[in-house]
Amino acid sequence: MNTYKAPLDDIRFLLEAFDYNGKIHGIPRFEEFDLDTAMDLLEGYANFCVEVLAPLNATGDKEGVKYNPEDHSVTTAPGFKEAYAQYAENGFTALPFPQEHGGIGAPVVVSTLGSEVLIASNKSFSMCPGLTAGLIDALEEHEVHSETYANANLLPKLISGEWAGTMCLTEPHCGTDLGLLKTKAEPYGDHFKLTGTKIWITFGEQDITENIIHLVLARLPDAPPGIRGISTFVVPKFLEDGSRNPVFCGGTDHKMGIHASPTCVMNFEDAEGWLVGEPHRGMKAMFTMMNAARLNVGIEGVALAEAAYQAALSFAKDRRQSRSLNPAKVDKNAAADNILVHPDVRRMLLECKSTNEGLRGLVAWIAMCYDLSHHATDEAEKEKASDLVALLTPIIKSFGSERGFDNISTAMQVMGGAGFTSDWPVEQFMRDERIAMIYEGTNHIQALDLCGRKLPMHGGRLMRVFAGEVTELIRECADIEELAPFVAALKTESKRLNATTMQMGAAAMADNEVIGAVASNYLNQFALVTLGFVWLKQLQALVGRDADDTLRKSKFQTARYYFELVLPEAEAYANKVAIGKAPMTDVDVDLL
Repeated sequence: MNTYKAPLDDIRFLLEAFDYNGKIHGIPRFEEFDLDTAMDLLEGYANFCVEVLAPLNATGDKEGVKYNPEDHSVTTAPGFKEAYAQYAENGFTALPFPQEHGGIGAPVVVSTLGSEVLIASNKSFSMCPGLTAGLIDALEEHEVHSETYANANLLPKLISGEWAGTMCLTEPHCGTDLGLLKTKAEPYGDHFKLTGTKIWITFGEQDITENIIHLVLARLPDAPPGIRGISTFVVPKFLEDGSRNPVFCGGTDHKMGIHASPTCVMNFEDAEGWLVGEPHRGMKAMFTMMNAARLNVGIEGVALAEAAYQAALSFAKDRRQSRSLNPAKVDKNAAADNILVHPDVRRMLLECKSTNEGLRGLVAWIAMCYDLSHHATDEAEKEKASDLVALLTPIIKSFGSERGFDNISTAMQVMGGAGFTSDWPVEQFMRDERIAMIYEGTNHIQALDLCGRKLPMHGGRLMRVFAGEVTELIRECADIEELAPFVAALKTESKRLNATTMQMGAAAMADNEVIGAVASNYLNQFALVTLGFVWLKQLQALVGRDADDTLRKSKFQTARYYFELVLPEAEAYANKVAIGKAPMTDVDVDLL
């Protein structure tokens, strides 16, 4: 039973709350995309996702993909090829990309919030256009050294959806530690021939587009060892003359979830490829694609948790079990009360709702910062926005995927045994979401990135920029009486976060291993404070609205739950960080 409805009202509110018309519509590049135009676009997009893609979600999960070892082909689940053709025909693959290459040119914040609806409707389907979008991002910033496969030739095909893209990093012996990769690229005329095996390649082979462009990490013959010896190449499935490039799918993985998304072993057998960017500097191009993917993974948590919450709420409104402990709430006309009378059911629903809406707010804010970082006319504003995107991307990837999975589990708990059955979509959401904590850099890798790279970057400037945003918001809200408890809570936890940051930094200077032990707990503390910041920005936008306004009442009661019962978790994480590494490192591994 699918109960999902696109949260367009909340999306519009967030764009208004974060001053979309002033900050984004005010940029010359986006002058035709005022808020009403953006929402009209999102409404059409959401209708397609809910009406066309959502019905394919359960059938795709059951049917999966079919691999043919004789010709190395992969057939996607019934309906996917036709749905993709409609998706591309409607221009949805082109939303945020430059008009000069055939894109629609919409702000990234619009396409990003739309992607939540796409993922909630059909996560497996979403992974093909999602990876293609990441490849487009990489090619917009890094040039291909080829006339035939120059960016100007590749981008229109990818943006139109005629071609799709992949990201080929992992090898059987090398996942997180890409410095170990062995795929080689030998010079061949004006290009290269690549040989090696890549695994876990999403949509590495499929039947829905006429060509596939692989972005591949490999080593040149003169490459230095380790991560500094990696170069990046584009490797097409079909060459310009229509002949088959020798890059073949060697099989598809059998997975816990995302069954309708082919996860492939890809064998490169002297496959022709063209260099992207500079030799031995390939990680720059790959990280452009990776960072887009990491934001998208955080959105996956929001999307599936929202869909699970809606299913649980729909179930709870109809389900009757036991009697209320409050005599005033007992329904004397029924043998049992609706489960919404039970405080613990409300606790679970509010746990989901308060963090889902906080995470969606964070996604919107990061995406708006992304637009500003690329297109704002003021250089200082561009730099500040870029700092915030860099700092918060590992947080939304890690905390969004982790809390999203927890919220799906909580939604299942609301539904009891019904949630565990395939009669409702929540069990599929749980299976589909679990991978998000693993791929595009495991969540601990995100924590190490935050603590080991982002915090020290530019002498700590990124953290100072974020702290400045929090301080400014607290100052703006300090004299608003109805916001007083929220301001006080955020002020307390932001000060605690600053203290934890300083203490952790001092400890790490004395012992590098400390970061490895405490980074994940620190990221979760940081994330909870960040959601508190985003929640206060939402409440600030509601000040002055009629007290009976439904949205206002909903936001304030949901925020109250977050600030009183979720944000306090930040103190527990701070205490864990303060303990340091000893409980993890002073251990006899033979006793594990």
